[in-house]
Amino acid sequence: MRIATAAYPLDLLANWEAYQAKLTHWVSQAAASGADLLVFPEYGAMELAALEGAGIAANPETAMRAVDGHIPAADELHDRLAQSHGVHILAASAPVYDPGPRPVNQARLFGPGGGLGAQDKQIMTMGERVELDVHPGGPLRVFDTGLGRIGVLICYDVEFPLLARTLIEAKVEIILTPSCTEKLSGYWRVRVGAMARALEGQCIVVHSPTVGDADWCAVASGNTGAAAIYGPPDLGFPETGVLAEGKMNQPGWVYADIPQDAVAKVRSDGRVRNFAHWVEQADRVKAAKLT
Repeated sequence: MRIATAAYPLDLLANWEAYQAKLTHWVSQAAASGADLLVFPEYGAMELAALEGAGIAANPETAMRAVDGHIPAADELHDRLAQSHGVHILAASAPVYDPGPRPVNQARLFGPGGGLGAQDKQIMTMGERVELDVHPGGPLRVFDTGLGRIGVLICYDVEFPLLARTLIEAKVEIILTPSCTEKLSGYWRVRVGAMARALEGQCIVVHSPTVGDADWCAVASGNTGAAAIYGPPDLGFPETGVLAEGKMNQPGWVYADIPQDAVAKVRSDGRVRNFAHWVEQADRVKAAKLT
């Protein structure tokens, strides 16, 4: 399978037609390169706020509510593109208010046969807690696809190993990690977390960041990152664990070609067996004498 992960810039779009043209171009480009799975970043949907005007986009609350209003149409567009190109697409996450009074940070997954469902972010950053009042959403989910079992850990979530372990124990092979980080330190926190989860779970982790300045957007005005795809540094994977990575803050797709049985092979025949040996920690912790 070929995985495509986006380093995605937020553009000041004039109207819905401009957004539709942009997304269609991005998806068509990746599909033409043979990609089976396309991953867009956290809060990449915030560019939809620009469709309601600069004043709306400049205020966090009005911007989030404006984006929420465009999600049904955006989902229909993603669904149509996924089916027409025969690909899987993780749409850029967005603030979604329904059914609660405060938004959740939600990413939606679409497949060649139609929509597969949504994953909400589990643990909020300080900015989401204090400045945006974005709340944790529904529980972790597993998506069964023709490419394998997929899970989604949105940005900060990938920095918490027990969330990933819940997915790994459900036999997830690919973890998608859309992110939106303003500073280089934030990007590296997500990257280190993503690489650690790939090592611990002997799985593939796909990192898609927002990139570039968007001074007009109150929620994601500054964006730093590089798209990348990680695996365990073991059998069938690069010794660095880096399957592919783009240049810092350079928009575009990053691709990796991975055999669909790569995760199963490394879990069963790897030089190390982090996936299988994880449970041994519990007994060692109980036996520890720390006083």
